[in-house]
Amino acid sequence: MDDNHTRSASYHTARTDGGTTVVTLHGDIDLLSVPVLSAALDALTAGAEPDLVLDLSPVSFVDCTGLSLLCRARNRVRSRLGRLRLVVPGGGFLRLLHCTGLSGTFELYPGLGEALGGKDLSGPASVAVACPSPAVG
Repeated sequence: MDDNHTRSASYHTARTDGGTTVVTLHGDIDLLSVPVLSAALDALTAGAEPDLVLDLSPVSFVDCTGLSLLCRARNRVRSRLGRLRLVVPGGGFLRLLHCTGLSGTFELYPGLGEALGGKDLSGPASVAVACPSPAVG
């Protein structure tokens, strides 16, 4: 493994007045960061009806283990009758969700303010991105 890999995700958690837990992730959500993030998200989603907002605005990269982590958190929240929202300002991560067929899986918001009380980006008109065609041959 590369010893110079220094961008693995870190996180900061804060609880808002309404009981919503906001987690801001920074850096890369990848094979190196997922074990620590998974333990933290498991703890945050362990109770009944968790209300969680993951702010992915500062995230620079998400690999397949990162997508798996987000899906697992979503499934845990849903099984406990809670709510999970993702703050995704646009661009590459929205394209990744669309290309993997996960764009309708999450509640997506362009900013933290919207996630805590407003506009949802997960509707069909919100993701107008083109996926690269797989190489054939």
